[in-house]
Amino acid sequence: MTAARSSPTLALLGGSPVRDGGWPAWPQAPRSTLTMLAEAARSGRWAVSGIFTGTPSFERRFSEAFAAYHGVPYAVPTTNGSSALTIAMEALGVGPGTEVIVPGLTWVACASAAAALGATPVLVDVDPETLSISADAAKAAVTDRTKAILVVHAYCSSADIDAFTELSRSTGVPVVEDCSQAHGAEWKGRKVGTFGTVGVFSLQQTKVLTCGEGGVVLTSSAELHDHLQQYRANGRRYTARPVAGRLELEDVGSVEGHNYSMSEFHAAVALSQLEFLEEQTALRQRNASVLTELLAAIPGVSTVPAPPGLTLRAYYDFVIRVDQDLLGSLPVQRVVDAMSAELGMFFETLDTPLNANPLYVPLKSPRTPRSDTVRRSLDPARFELPAATAAYRTCFAFLHQALLGTERDVEAISTAVEKVIGHLDELRDATEGGPA
Repeated sequence: MTAARSSPTLALLGGSPVRDGGWPAWPQAPRSTLTMLAEAARSGRWAVSGIFTGTPSFERRFSEAFAAYHGVPYAVPTTNGSSALTIAMEALGVGPGTEVIVPGLTWVACASAAAALGATPVLVDVDPETLSISADAAKAAVTDRTKAILVVHAYCSSADIDAFTELSRSTGVPVVEDCSQAHGAEWKGRKVGTFGTVGVFSLQQTKVLTCGEGGVVLTSSAELHDHLQQYRANGRRYTARPVAGRLELEDVGSVEGHNYSMSEFHAAVALSQLEFLEEQTALRQRNASVLTELLAAIPGVSTVPAPPGLTLRAYYDFVIRVDQDLLGSLPVQRVVDAMSAELGMFFETLDTPLNANPLYVPLKSPRTPRSDTVRRSLDPARFELPAATAAYRTCFAFLHQALLGTERDVEAISTAVEKVIGHLDELRDATEGGPA
């Protein structure tokens, strides 16, 4: 860690930075992770479709450990979060002629996974405070074609689980909880991902629980568990009594499956990383609490609040909001650039709202029918998302590994925010006058 004496001039404009690097690394590979990875490499079985060796697979060990951590009976690992979303939706009957309610401020896969199944993603706005999907907006969007409501717990906060549980009960529409930004979070003392009909997690590299690329689906339903296994393994599932020297998967074919199975290498890494999740979560919470208090003292700056039911927060993207009146005509991307220069670490804007996201372009897909009616229904631009758009224009974020350091680290972040906010006029002048 190297702290630099900051100058009155922004680092982006030629001044010295608040700090010039030395942030905690992510992902982390302790000895236990390397040991399990080596064990998988020497096991003679590198995939769930490999021959059973007489020793439980890492995939099975991870699925059981992940389910137990959440207090539910079943978990099905997958290749990535997108495939987890896909098989979760398939298991609930999402397909052509159906609709899936999706928050308008989230990663593109939440909508594209539904569109790839032939369904219509219906984009709804987020709560302007928590930045997670609005229960009122979702309720207004339910139709007789709605097959699932995708509730994404986002930006170190969460959706109102009580409201969505009631909405699901009153409409009969199942909830898919996407907890890819909320591993380990709790609502009234119970892990998120266990309230919906299914819970979905990504284990992609930036996530607080990672194996590089991976996903998991949770459920308490034995029938859904059976179908989820088949959807991720070409219509096959684990046999109850595996025999060494034979395949551990048995042919079933109750559904049309594909190959979304997690490899033994990824499962070994995920299993080893699960051991550290609670300790890391606690450290992030402590540092986030300090940072939140420091930022509250800076006029025009705020953070994302937690709804009352969120009794344990998971910190993935820590979001900092700047009042629009302060920003004026200055794009928040320039604040991102200035913060990165001050601290030597990665900052970013929020995801572009899905009604204008350059990565969510279903009308460019060869899978999309040529029917004008279908294409109009899939056009993201038809949805209005004012709260999502306002958040995108006024918020920026940094990833969770910066919260795995010390209190001095988060003090540096606060100092940089204060410095950048105090020099918005200079930043605006430099931006309007040309590149800094």
